[in-house]
Amino acid sequence: MESPAVEILDLVKRYGGATAVDGLTFRAERGEVTAVLGPNGAGKTSTVEICEGFRKADGGVVRVLGLPPDAPELRARVGVMLQAGGVPPAARCGEWLRLVSRFYARPLDPEALLGRLGLTEHARTPYRRMSGGQQQRLSLAAAVVGRPELVFLDEPTAGLDPQARHACWDLVAELRAAGVSVVLTTHHMEEAERLADHVVIIDRGKVVAEGTPATLTGAERQLRFRARPGLGLEELLNALPSGSAAKESPSGHYIIEGQVGPELLATVTAWCAAEGVMADDLRIERRTLEDVFLELTGRELR
Repeated sequence: MESPAVEILDLVKRYGGATAVDGLTFRAERGEVTAVLGPNGAGKTSTVEICEGFRKADGGVVRVLGLPPDAPELRARVGVMLQAGGVPPAARCGEWLRLVSRFYARPLDPEALLGRLGLTEHARTPYRRMSGGQQQRLSLAAAVVGRPELVFLDEPTAGLDPQARHACWDLVAELRAAGVSVVLTTHHMEEAERLADHVVIIDRGKVVAEGTPATLTGAERQLRFRARPGLGLEELLNALPSGSAAKESPSGHYIIEGQVGPELLATVTAWCAAEGVMADDLRIERRTLEDVFLELTGRELR
């Protein structure tokens, strides 16, 4: 049986007296896009850097394509995209990508890849003179030019404009269609929901939830509307169908969860009328991955 693209069992990483990764366990299957989500300081970067062979674990087991992360055989089989650094400041965009491509037996066409990511006109621009978004796209190109079996993408669309972001999404989708395994970290919930086959949410160094985006968000729908802040919800909750929930989050924004149908909608509008308020921007939608993420990790900044 073929091993997973990445297998992590009881991973531990400490920095002095602080534990960044605390018994983390999950798998990234071959040919799938696995998104690793978590607030700042959750342990995402440490986990991915251990998988990439850049850091040593303090405990647990990590296997990448069935091998230890520092195995020399992985260099030609794994692509790594770094958020910053790794490119000499004076290196020209096109020259750098062509150089990286020569380290591989069957690389993609560097010129075509530059075109895909909107970098052709910057091919002769030194790295130090490229914008942050252009540098980000060059890092992505360098990670995939060698036709890797597995690619790690760290915040692949951070700082990109909408057109560049969609170009990167299309490239990731093509990688998956070609059988490439992708592990990405991102703060963009829309990105994870759009691209990922499997989502792992970690917080304080532990997995707090995982599954497909559809499994995590569930089948239930939400009714949302805006009204004046501070409305009392007790009477509404008593009138709603069994299993429903109502909350105000943030102030003046109301969310009703449950089996949204004509009965629930009529109950909410009747309650609004009794309260003498107009329900502005009334809409029905499914829970998003961002809703799930905030429920699991909290809304406070860290």
